[in-house]
Parts: sequence; C-alpha cells; structure tokens
Amino acid sequence: MKPPGQLPLVVVQERAAASGLSAHILPTSATMIGVCMTVMSIGHLGPHDGARLLIDRLLALGALVFLASALLSFISMRSRRSGARLEAWGETVFIVGLGLLALGAVALAFALR
Repeated sequence: MKPPGQLPLVVVQERAAASGLSAHILPTSATMIGVCMTVMSIGHLGPHDGARLLIDRLLALGALVFLASALLSFISMRSRRSGARLEAWGETVFIVGLGLLALGAVALAFALR
C-alpha cells in the first residue's frame, strides 16, 4: 500500500522517460569533466602556492563528481526498475559538481595576480 500523495513507480518511471533528463546530463557531465581538467591545466601556468593546491583539489573533486553523475545517468537510462530514482540522484550529483566548479572558478579568480 502506497502512502497518500505518492505516485506509483510506473508513473514515476514514465515521467522520467518522458523528460529524458539523463540523456542531457550524460553528455553535459562528460563535457564538464573536460572543463575541470582544462581549468586545472591553465592553473598550472602560474606560480604554485597554497591557493593553487586548493583550486586543484576542488576541480579534481568536481571532475569526480561529474563522473559519478555521468555514471548515474547512464545506468538510469539502462535500468528499468530504478531509472527514475537514479536519474534524480544523477541530477543532484550534477548540481553538486556545478557548485564545486563554481567554487573553483571563484577561488581561481581571486588567486590570479
């Protein structure tokens, strides 16, 4: 018996398939991994100090988070049972990755001399 107000799993999966969000998250996550790696490489052109280490770690963590988002999105497209749930997790992880990338960009902007 489902709690009141909760949609059946079949309806949730149909809505997820209709939105196709995973099909957008997967390639965008892969692109964002490349963005993180590019910004890390550009950061190595300047002097190395404590701020650069922090920026490198933020961007490396961001790349790993985007990788997790891409994997969740891929698995959600292949899964019949828990596709909607995995897609929601992939979306949440993607947003976390964007936050890490933004923090790294702000830190890099203040670290430039």
